[in-house]
Amino acid sequence: MKFFRLSHRNEIRVGLVRGESEGVLLPAQHSDVVDVIEGGKDALAAAKKLLDARDAETISLAGTRLLSPIGRFRRDVLCTGWNYWDHFEEGIGRREGQEVERPTAPTFFTRSPSTVIGPTDPIAFDTGISKKWDYEAEIVAVFGKTGRSIPHSEAMDHVFGYCLANDVSQRDLQRRHGGQWLKGKSIDKTMPIGPWIVTADEIDLPKVRLQCVLNGEIMQDKTADLMAFPLTELIAELSFGMTVNAGEILLTGTPAGVGNARTPPVFLNEGDRVEILGSGLGALTNIMTKQDLLGRSDIVI
Repeated sequence: MKFFRLSHRNEIRVGLVRGESEGVLLPAQHSDVVDVIEGGKDALAAAKKLLDARDAETISLAGTRLLSPIGRFRRDVLCTGWNYWDHFEEGIGRREGQEVERPTAPTFFTRSPSTVIGPTDPIAFDTGISKKWDYEAEIVAVFGKTGRSIPHSEAMDHVFGYCLANDVSQRDLQRRHGGQWLKGKSIDKTMPIGPWIVTADEIDLPKVRLQCVLNGEIMQDKTADLMAFPLTELIAELSFGMTVNAGEILLTGTPAGVGNARTPPVFLNEGDRVEILGSGLGALTNIMTKQDLLGRSDIVI
């Protein structure tokens, strides 16, 4: 099943994709896919029954603006860095004195929830905030069950489904703040996710082909089987002594081809069209759009 979220007749609703271009709306009390996830097996069964119902409330998805499938976050967005070795290697010599050895365990960081936007929303862009805007195609794992210190053998039992993200990054902010990534990953309205959440039973994760297309040119193109640490290991390590909650999301890393690692570097500019595609997961299509993020700040980059 594919769960989406949208504004419909002045209400935020959750729906299911049926066929090629039809959406089935869930009851109005569901305003976030988190509601379904937290409802467990009963909520999933009810959704599946509604998907097959002839008298269900339906809409056409053609031309419909979808929201991010999850809009309610109980903490920062969980993320994984350097989870494709080719991406780690392409960055060697480009970290401006902040070089590290190849990690022996997953590298985690977080992003502010205020970065999250929908699958076709404009990505906020302001050169007063950064001069080095970069794209990162990522697969997102959505937790379906709360747990702590989850063993590898049970990790996939905690996965509800998957979607896509563009982990747009400001490389100069990453370097400015000591090499830690929170600030260079947390600029408002810069991370599209979606377009929907596909339940785990429909996706063979290692076979997913992940791409980033910038203004019609393929910049990233890899399959998820190239992850340095597979999802089971990410979940086991992330949850080690730390609770992960149903409805939270985990970005699983980006493959080689980012703009900062190219010669010469390729950074995003106003008007650029950025597409993130994943086989079985749909696509994000966003335009870099000038917005005033600097405001009255007197910080100079």
